[in-house]
Amino acid sequence: MRRAAQQKPGGDGLFIRGLLIIMGIPMNIGKLIRLNRIFAHHSGRLCSVAVDHFMIYEDGFPEGLRDVPATLKAVVKGRPDAVTMQIGMAKNAWTPYAGHIPLIIQGSMLRFDDSARAQGATPEDAVRLGADAFAIACFVRGATEWEYMQAVAKAVRQAERFDMPVICHIYPRTYKAGKVQVSFAPEDIAWAARCASELGVDVIKVPYCGDVQAYAQIVEAAPVRVVAAGGPKAPDLLGSLSMMADVVKSGAAGATIGRNIWGFENVAANIRAFKAVIHDGLNAEDALRKAGL
Repeated sequence: MRRAAQQKPGGDGLFIRGLLIIMGIPMNIGKLIRLNRIFAHHSGRLCSVAVDHFMIYEDGFPEGLRDVPATLKAVVKGRPDAVTMQIGMAKNAWTPYAGHIPLIIQGSMLRFDDSARAQGATPEDAVRLGADAFAIACFVRGATEWEYMQAVAKAVRQAERFDMPVICHIYPRTYKAGKVQVSFAPEDIAWAARCASELGVDVIKVPYCGDVQAYAQIVEAAPVRVVAAGGPKAPDLLGSLSMMADVVKSGAAGATIGRNIWGFENVAANIRAFKAVIHDGLNAEDALRKAGL
């Protein structure tokens, strides 16, 4: 009953709200409207694109982020379910597409090793920009994990004033040979998802652990929707789409993809391929053919 209420397609929003009220879970209509716009596809899953990666790159940034207005033009042509970006790009590069595709404002500007830690936007900024959700990043494992979790808790409290959904991009870290990297161990990802759940966010974005059964357990244990992070840059689009097919098998509510869309040529077609996997349930090879790739 709980899972059905969360993942019912957006068109049945009043039905969902009724179930949530019956079960004693409060959700105001403003938040429900925004979530339904993001998860509007009849599959109940999300295929969104992120262009919010700039701060994480310490030595420049990839070609797909050099000209963000051009990248956004190609992204919009592919019609993703939502686009996530920093506040500056939303103000200055999103104008031609305002209102055509749901907008998610990323509030965090961070690096895994804590060398960059700032909040560039607040939930109130997201409201003023007409966004449908506010995203905040959180890194767990390590001495600073609680500071990140405090920032998420603060954002959740601020967002409640405006019925603004909060999407937590949460990543467990591992420390090896003096480098800080994302951990893809199932137990670490389960810990990250549980932390986000405890903080009261509305959607959890967490890396895929590489094991369908283990990820399915993580998804099932969460009280809110879980979507997968697009992952590190894959050697080719086929590999990334194959991973996404496993994400769908796990029961996750979709994914947000960045580098594995704008990091390859034919951005719009790449989005169509991911939508074929996430929304239509196609395998990677059939999705490539459907997208004309």
